[in-house]
Amino acid sequence: MDFNAFLEGFAVVVEPHNLLYCLVGVLIGMVIGVLPGLGPAATIAILLPITYTIDPVSAIIMLAGIYYGAQYGGTITSVLLRLPGEASSVVTVFDGFALAKQGKAGTALGIAAIGSFVGATISIIGLTLLAPVVASVALDFGPPEYAALALLGVLLVATIGSGNKLKALIAGAIGLLLATVGRDSFSGASRFTFDSLQLADGIDFVVVAMGLFGVGEILYNLEQRHRKVQAPTKVGNVWPSRKDLRQSSGAIGRGSVIGFVLGVLPGGGAVLSSIVAYATEKRRSKTPERFGRGAIEGVAARRRRTTRRRHRRSSPCSPSDCRPTRRWRCCSARC
Repeated sequence: MDFNAFLEGFAVVVEPHNLLYCLVGVLIGMVIGVLPGLGPAATIAILLPITYTIDPVSAIIMLAGIYYGAQYGGTITSVLLRLPGEASSVVTVFDGFALAKQGKAGTALGIAAIGSFVGATISIIGLTLLAPVVASVALDFGPPEYAALALLGVLLVATIGSGNKLKALIAGAIGLLLATVGRDSFSGASRFTFDSLQLADGIDFVVVAMGLFGVGEILYNLEQRHRKVQAPTKVGNVWPSRKDLRQSSGAIGRGSVIGFVLGVLPGGGAVLSSIVAYATEKRRSKTPERFGRGAIEGVAARRRRTTRRRHRRSSPCSPSDCRPTRRWRCCSARC
């Protein structure tokens, strides 16, 4: 690896005008990303034209800032409104919204931001040092490995469920049935679309998550309005206390490792990695009943995974860019 080029890249990034572009990108991305349902990809597509007239390097830095800001915007809606901005934000809803109801919305948002910074730092160092090795391992992934990852995700549903395990597995089976709707990515055959073009691309997970969490919360609040007046959630000090930092430090470290390992694998996906990190913290905890009711570790664990995926998407040739053929072949010879 050419570390001189690596250091030159950092020198370009820390230039004042590039840092300013990054700051502007984060702020704009956060403002747009806070709208439920858009997500980072849609936010970048909307704001892409504003980068046409600036230097290419600064434009890339600004787009990265927009992506990070939009990603954190999804966390804000998950914590304050119980509306996940994207698929992986669903896990944040479990404990983030419960903390907001306890008056700790600022703490949840602060832990999410601190954890994202730590996870991003670890992820970019790991990706820089291990990208060639990871790319070679990813090419050996085939149908058996994908089936194992899918089975792991379904089994983890029962792990993070706080109620009856059988009901959790039934819910996971229903999710698998809904996932079969749409056009098959390998054969191109349409499954359960009933000749509807709207179902050809499948059922959007974000729409389902917003319907399950957001619509239910809206109806519940409408019912409660006729009984008592509920004060809106206030965001206090976003800097966590020492106790909260001690409780979440282990989750941040373990989540960073889990997120890097699973996030770098093709097919690992955003949701699977966040669920694994959340389930790990719940199983390690001496009081697992706190999870889902306002455990700060649940918010900290989930945020590590998203940072790993951001860097994977930013790399010139990531394992997720490889297409399944008879053997996995990468899209670029640079791998």
